[in-house]
Amino acid sequence: MTTADRVLSAVDVAADEIVDFTRELIRQPTVNPPGDGYPACAEVIRRRLNAFGFETRLVPAEGRPEHTARHPRVNVIGRRRGRSRRPLVHLNGHFDVVPAGDGWTVDPFKGVVRDGKIYGRGACDMKAGIAAAVYAAEAIRRADVPLHGSIDISGTVDEESGGFAGVAWLADQGHLTASHTDHVIIPEPLYVDRICIGHRGVYWFEVTTRGRIAHGSMPFHGVSAIEHMGAVLDRISRQLMPQIAGRTTAMPVEPAEARHATLNINGIEGGQPVDGIQTPCVADVCRAVFDRRFLIEEGFDAARREIVELLDRAAAEIPGLRYELRDLMIVHPVRTPADSPLIGVLDRSLRRVLGRSGGLVASPGTYDHKHVTRIGGITSCVAYGPGILDLAHQPDEYCGIDDLINATKVLALSLLDLTQTPS
Repeated sequence: MTTADRVLSAVDVAADEIVDFTRELIRQPTVNPPGDGYPACAEVIRRRLNAFGFETRLVPAEGRPEHTARHPRVNVIGRRRGRSRRPLVHLNGHFDVVPAGDGWTVDPFKGVVRDGKIYGRGACDMKAGIAAAVYAAEAIRRADVPLHGSIDISGTVDEESGGFAGVAWLADQGHLTASHTDHVIIPEPLYVDRICIGHRGVYWFEVTTRGRIAHGSMPFHGVSAIEHMGAVLDRISRQLMPQIAGRTTAMPVEPAEARHATLNINGIEGGQPVDGIQTPCVADVCRAVFDRRFLIEEGFDAARREIVELLDRAAAEIPGLRYELRDLMIVHPVRTPADSPLIGVLDRSLRRVLGRSGGLVASPGTYDHKHVTRIGGITSCVAYGPGILDLAHQPDEYCGIDDLINATKVLALSLLDLTQTPS
């Protein structure tokens, strides 16, 4: 039996443990916002890594505004050293989850197993991925295979809200940088047979229109900020959205509809609270928040410039229209270099475990790849893990057990190869 065969067998033997660990993580209600339960979940991961031969530490995001006494932002990092410090492969997973929402037929925080699936908030996004990473490394140890290089595993916070107290903070503080890390795999749920090589860019911005308050029975004495916001939205709908919808990227974004540039209105607020006691007033302020997903071929500067030009035209054409534009979040697109060893290694592992490779995909949203590359300087980074992307953030989110076990095998074989451990 080859080394690789022994490792694959060790994963099969540990299958029930992998499922149980996933369920244990799901039972930690690490809901973001506001950031509940982070220290407890970090401790669950730390204890498991300690038991599996890792040197671990809890890393609170000291100095970040999100890190508060009520909702501390606590990350965990573990390292298993091989014969050599390098190559060093880092497996990273976020353990925060979005709120459960309505529409569930099972308890979202019980880790229910039914019909070969593990149900729960975060089951696929991405607590199953964390379990797969931990047990991929553990299968190598149980197969009694001495590592040549080294492995880091981290569990981090706040990916769902940008990752700034999680991976971004770790990279900024020197815990995850190109100076000591060669490759990063993030086991996000982007289909068990595919390798994710990056994502589109994000520009979140807020537009505020300013009017003048007046008595509601004499609106001609005022200027309605809501009417002016309506004019802005109308121009966005008629002019900008059709224009950007015609642009496509060469990146293999899935689903295919997301290969176009997009713009979504996240929320709007103006005038008096609808559920409150009403008084007769013309609205003097209206705000709207937008989510612009731009393509690597467009770039941020051009994407922002066309927003400014649309607003300027509206202000010039509509008497009294005043606006303010505020940037909320900017994430530039990232793409793994075509010659990254990660791509070939994972492809070979997929073909051995599944008998096929689904090829390369890119994410319609962002994930922590952006911080790994842009702050940490590590270009050899991909996402690969168990789960179906479309189920993320949905009621009755689940991860198939077969996907979980197969992804663990793919990661284990890839760790052997990337750490230059003979297989």
